[in-house]
Amino acid sequence: TETKAFVGFKAGVKDYKLTYYTPEYEVKDTDILAAFRVTPQPGVPPEEAGAAVAAESSTGTWTTVWTDGLTSLDRYKGRCYNIEPVAGEENQYIAYVAYPL
Repeated sequence: TETKAFVGFKAGVKDYKLTYYTPEYEVKDTDILAAFRVTPQPGVPPEEAGAAVAAESSTGTWTTVWTDGLTSLDRYKGRCYNIEPVAGEENQYIAYVAYPL
């Protein structure tokens, strides 16, 4: 008989912007706000680059960690709520990220 291993997800990469780019987000008085200068790699949209910064500087990680079940992603994730081009600089953007307290 053949035994098949079960994996809870399919291989591949989920876009950061699906979870961490939230242009409709309204900044709260209690949020910590940050601005990051980003230069996306060729073929990467600026929204994806900004969302990656929000993810990797808050709750996003490539590794499953034991604390994943202890906190709410929707509550604690960083949110890239705006991204705009840097004047006079090609392919450079300012990504605005809000971190809830």
